[in-house]
Amino acid sequence: MSSSCSAVRFEEVRPVRSFRWSPGLGHYPGWWWAATTGRHVGYESWLERDHVQALDFDQEIVGIASQPFWLRWEGERGQRRHAPDYFARRADGSGVVVDVRADDRIEDKDVEAFAVTAQLCDLAGWEFRRVGEIDPVLRANISPKRTSGGEPPDPFRRTLWRVRASAADHPGGLARFRHRDARCSRPASHSTLGRLGRRQTRLLRR
Repeated sequence: MSSSCSAVRFEEVRPVRSFRWSPGLGHYPGWWWAATTGRHVGYESWLERDHVQALDFDQEIVGIASQPFWLRWEGERGQRRHAPDYFARRADGSGVVVDVRADDRIEDKDVEAFAVTAQLCDLAGWEFRRVGEIDPVLRANISPKRTSGGEPPDPFRRTLWRVRASAADHPGGLARFRHRDARCSRPASHSTLGRLGRRQTRLLRR
């Protein structure tokens, strides 16, 4: 991949490879409906799901795609290729490439792949993130309890996610909650979520 590819809208591309759905694999793949884009984004593990939820909840992110491109290079043992887990676009136009891998599951081949990906991102002017386990408080605050293929069953959390796109930039509104309270010292309570949900609904009706 050359630096000229940095202008490609990778946040809108389809995955370059299919997801692994084999029974007994233990990765728990699925699809996350992203409020940021209004479409599904794939994940291959619950850890990836946590991080795509975090990207979806980040007020600076305006686009997300999974498995956005192949990166090919000549390694010590011949030709190698790697598809990063996610590409995200910030509102300022810059890009973020994310590889999700738990710290205790990184092998030598992964170290090489992440290093090459980081070099590519430096060339393209993108940020590269190799992320592992997500902070449990952040995860609790951004991850509504979801049923398969449906909306969050909790009505207050459902309200928050429904109004997210339209209320995110309202002064003092949901954007401030996303930026600050999602990273507070403990998970938001149902009463807090309820107040925020009712407040955002009132703002949208004005």
